Parts: sequence; C-alpha cells; structure tokens
Amino acid sequence: MNRETIKFYLLLLPSLAIFLLFVFWPFAYSVYLSFFDWNMISPEKKFVGLQNYIDIIKDPISYKVLVNTFIYIGVLLLMNCIIPYIFAFVIDVVLKRFKNFYKTALFLPAVISLVVGSILFTWLLNPVSGPVAIILGWFDVSMPMWTKTDGWVIVILCLITSWKVFGYNFIVLYAAINGVDRELIEAARLDRVPARKIFMKIILPLSSATGIYVLIITVVQGLQYMFTPIKIITQGGPNYASSNAIYHAFHEAFVLYRTGHSAALSILTMLIFFVLLLLEFKFVEKGVYYEN
Repeated sequence: MNRETIKFYLLLLPSLAIFLLFVFWPFAYSVYLSFFDWNMISPEKKFVGLQNYIDIIKDPISYKVLVNTFIYIGVLLLMNCIIPYIFAFVIDVVLKRFKNFYKTALFLPAVISLVVGSILFTWLLNPVSGPVAIILGWFDVSMPMWTKTDGWVIVILCLITSWKVFGYNFIVLYAAINGVDRELIEAARLDRVPARKIFMKIILPLSSATGIYVLIITVVQGLQYMFTPIKIITQGGPNYASSNAIYHAFHEAFVLYRTGHSAALSILTMLIFFVLLLLEFKFVEKGVYYEN
C-alpha cells in the first residue's frame, strides 16, 4: 500500500472503531443473548436455542404489538409525510405573503424536546381538567379517556410525535419544492393548470428524491420516535394497546427482566424494518427522479 492508502485507512479508523463499538458489537451481543434465558442478575445464562423466537411467535401479545407498530407507521406517514408535503407546496407555490412566518411557526416545535412535548400534551389533553376538556365542556362535549381507550391512545400519541417531527419533515420538503424550476410552474400557470395538477404532475415527481428520504425517516419514526411518548404517558397500556415493537422490547428487558426474549424481539423488529426497506426500494425507489 502506498502512503495515500495508509493515510486513508488511518483517517477512517476512528469512525470505524466508533461504529464497531456502538453498532456492530451491541447488535452481535443482542443476537447472542437471543439464544439464552437470562434476567441480567444471575451470573449464568441458560442456553435455550430458538425458544425465545418460538415464544414470541406463539404469544398473542406479540401480534397485538406488531399491529400497533404498523398502525403507528401508517398514521405517521399521513401526518409526517403526506401533510407536510401539501403544506410545503401551498406555502412555497400558492401563498404570496408571510412565508417566513409560516416556515418559522411550523418548524419551531422541532427544536423542543419530545419529553417536554409529551408532558405538555398530557396536561393539555387531560380528559378531566385539561384546557381542551374544559373548552369542549362549554359545548357539552365530553373528552374520551384516551389513555385508557384502544385506538384513541394511538392517535393521540401519534399527534404528540407529529407535533415534534412535523417541522423537520416540512422544512426538508419545502427546500426540495423550492428547488423545482420556477419556469415549469409559471408555464403551467399560464396554461391555467390547477394547483392540484401542478402538485401531482410537476412538484411531486421533481421532488421525489427528497420525498423518498422523508418517507424512510418517517417509517423509522414509527418504530423509534414513538418510544418517548409511550414511555412517559402510557407505558404501553392499556393492556399493550399503545405499545410498539421498540417499547415492547424495552419493557421485556428492563421491566420484566426477560433479556433473551427482548433480544429476540429486537432482532425480529430489525428484520421487519429491513423487509420494509426492501419493499420501499423495490416498489417506490424505481419511480424516483434524480436530477443528476
């Protein structure tokens, strides 16, 4: 190897070491633990082979949590991918005034901690004494006990998470739409093309490279970002109705001390995410427009 090659590997070594320490080693150790029955206290681990995976497959709670996970992903795709796309288009192309105000207002929650947001929304949406419940009471409308109601709990938790991540997705999509050639849009307006068709036929295809990025990170948010509001507000309840795959793995490991079961669940969750990425690249990526 010449000096340039050696220099290349030396510069790469710190990043590679960090990656091995904080990514590959935890992953390999999780795979190892998934074949054992261990409570993190006993000095000995009991080898059980594939029994942890079999228990997960046989457990009806696993399927309930899996369904919850896909519901989270679906709702967040609507709230954090489709709606920000429409907002970015309207503010950049349709509106003429106060663009900076709307951009700032929509992005501002992105800099606030999700923990703070979860606590804030817990107070705002308190079914008994929260401001929203009091206002609804003026119109003789009662607010449901959403923390104890299947369906409602997922919607509210998605709303809290969307409040946090909406602004980031919006500003990324806004930048992509702002980069679309204005001459194409102006030509379409001169031909009296409606805004709906401008969005579908011009904006959406030409900004699809950024759109696919937002789609991927939104799927990640459905698996990962939901952990914080679940942990702070519901702890997976009622009866696992708000738990998702990430929180369920945490619950198994650090609440029930079923480390092997949690490790197996984490590996299966990673495989599900990998399959989602494969489907995305197979059916969505091929329709993406890359300018260069």
